[in-house]
Amino acid sequence: MKTLNLSLTAFALLSASALAAPLTLERLFAEPALSGTAPKSLAYSPDGSRITYLKGKASDASRLDLWQYDIKAKQHSLLVDADSLVKGAEVLSDEEKARRERLRLFASGIVSYQWSKDGKALLFPLNGDLYYVELANGKARKLTNTAEFETDAQISPKGRFVSFVREQNLYVIDLTNNKEQQLTFDGKGDVKNAMAEFVAQEEMHRMTGYWWAPDDSKIAYTQFDESKVPLAVRNEIYADEIKLFNQRYPFAGAANVTIRLGVVGVGQAKTQWIDTGAASDIYLPRVQWSQDPNLLTYQWQQRDQQKLELRAVNLTTQQQRVLLTETSKTWINLHDSLKFLRDKKHFVWASERDGFNHLYLYSLDGGKPKQLTQGAWIVNELEAVDEQAGLLYFTGRKDTPLESHLYTVPVKGGAIKRLTSPDASHSVVVAENGSGFLDSWSAVTSLPKVALRDQQGELVTTLEANDLTEQHPLTPYAADLVQPRFGTLKAEDGQVLHYRIFEPKQLKPGHKYPVVVGVYGGPGAQRVTNSWSPKDLYFQYLVQQGYIVFQLDNRGSENRGKQFEDAIYKKLAVAEINDQKVGVDYLRSLPYVDAKHIGIYGHSYGGYMSIMAMFKAGDYFAAGVSGAPVTDWALYDTHYTERYLGHPAQNADGYRDSAVFPYVDGLKGKLLIYHGMADDNVLFTHSTKLFSLLQSKGKPFEMMTYPGSKHAMFGQPVQTHLHQTITEFFNRTLLQPSLAAQQP
Repeated sequence: MKTLNLSLTAFALLSASALAAPLTLERLFAEPALSGTAPKSLAYSPDGSRITYLKGKASDASRLDLWQYDIKAKQHSLLVDADSLVKGAEVLSDEEKARRERLRLFASGIVSYQWSKDGKALLFPLNGDLYYVELANGKARKLTNTAEFETDAQISPKGRFVSFVREQNLYVIDLTNNKEQQLTFDGKGDVKNAMAEFVAQEEMHRMTGYWWAPDDSKIAYTQFDESKVPLAVRNEIYADEIKLFNQRYPFAGAANVTIRLGVVGVGQAKTQWIDTGAASDIYLPRVQWSQDPNLLTYQWQQRDQQKLELRAVNLTTQQQRVLLTETSKTWINLHDSLKFLRDKKHFVWASERDGFNHLYLYSLDGGKPKQLTQGAWIVNELEAVDEQAGLLYFTGRKDTPLESHLYTVPVKGGAIKRLTSPDASHSVVVAENGSGFLDSWSAVTSLPKVALRDQQGELVTTLEANDLTEQHPLTPYAADLVQPRFGTLKAEDGQVLHYRIFEPKQLKPGHKYPVVVGVYGGPGAQRVTNSWSPKDLYFQYLVQQGYIVFQLDNRGSENRGKQFEDAIYKKLAVAEINDQKVGVDYLRSLPYVDAKHIGIYGHSYGGYMSIMAMFKAGDYFAAGVSGAPVTDWALYDTHYTERYLGHPAQNADGYRDSAVFPYVDGLKGKLLIYHGMADDNVLFTHSTKLFSLLQSKGKPFEMMTYPGSKHAMFGQPVQTHLHQTITEFFNRTLLQPSLAAQQP
């Protein structure tokens, strides 16, 4: 296997005579993006002959077209130009706007697509209608032309039908005659068919509510009734208007939707409802067909998320059986690593039962499962199964928790082989026929690249080199970028904490630097990795202004196993803050750090962490910036909050102690809070509630609000202004006082 050239001094290899231009905030968020371009939504055609991807226009990087790469001809070509089908601004439904916000999808044009299983056609939505492209003629056929918005379009497995949701009901189109058939009819008001409820989308990462049987004969779908979910009036404040939304929002401890699972036959429009048991306060996080079109499986999860069953339903006899049960004293993490094998006798499943996520081979007839991977490291995801070769492809952290790699292991068990090169992080798409994989990789000092590789990991061709040529937008600034230094510390319980630190290239003798601690700190995320992140460019900017930037993944972060995560159970911002204090203690030990001028900055859970650090560790942090923070976990949703804190009725003390309000009197330093005024994830109420308390207690603080902005704070003008505000705040509270204190 060839080693990738990942020189840690890559930036310094530019022409020695070229002087780097200083980074500016305006340039950080302007087009073209400094990180360069990369194809999006990479996919193999089912026969492995070509690769498709989405690519922004030269005139508008956020306007996406559908492209292809012919592997044999070694040629890229435009497959579908979005502007040839729809010109002008697209009009999205409110449901689609919310869906794209949860997907963090902020582009226009062709934003998603799907291959037919036979590889002869592609399907994609555009401006609320559906388009079907047959490769034989290359023409885009418009399947729908309605005032209503069609969402979640899918091609059936055999390619005979296209399905979609319209006005809360499920429809199919027969591609042989273009005849449209409505399969459900009772979707209206609070009842929605074939759609994913709010917490399924936001917290379970399930964006669909229906699933085709493998023979095209029927569709399984969820129906949910949200009439019992609390109706909250949510404000979205824009520059010139205020919109009021009556939103069904499942606050922690409140009622969830009532959900049920049904199967409807194509051509019959009669639903066969599945008996999911007497308990109604449950979750159905996953539904999946086996290789048998009469054997449907679904995952049944208790509301406390401490028990999950994989159940199988024989649709002919209506008999059910539990294929496996997962239990936990804390919570069970959901995954997408379930694969039924073609022999119709076995399936592969991932479990954290030994403390780390690993793969197991199960028999449908029962019996003891066989563990295929093991060790003090985690499998991230089962990527593909090559049954002919008898191999499983999976991504994981076997070599280091800081990098994701692609591995293989025999289906029957055996030696694990790594296919991707070290000193980088990789995300992959594996060909269904096992012919190779698409490798999107980067390192902390290496820009993202995309390569096509064979089964052994050998390079076939580079699809996106993204090299630092004279024309690359980052080249004028690259020579001044610094390489962060990685290291480890010990938490109070002895577990290893990984950190990275961005320091000036040349430390001035005798000078002490203020520090900004960049934090997220919440579950389901990892910040200290050997991978490229455009967000790191703001850290590079701060270093050029005279700061040191420090990041540490505290306990509760992902990719380290359950013991590392479980430290936060039923008490948030305890282990996390203690670990961040360990990081600051380390910073204080460095002779070139100004221990009196250390600040902290984070967004979302990181915003929560910033506030808790300022309130609970006021002697450690002189200034903090909190973005879109959760302040009261009773105001957040059921599935996320109860996973970590339990039900409020059983853990009232935990909810009280995990909110920010009991610690307001601990504020000693300077605090800036910012929030989007149309945030539908962490509602603006979180910040206004804290504003009011701070004011009532006479605690000075600063705020910046953004009319019309959602949780992601998307958009170049907003991002530029936001980072100008953050920088100016830290300059006033950290940099300038630090410099003044060091004057002779």
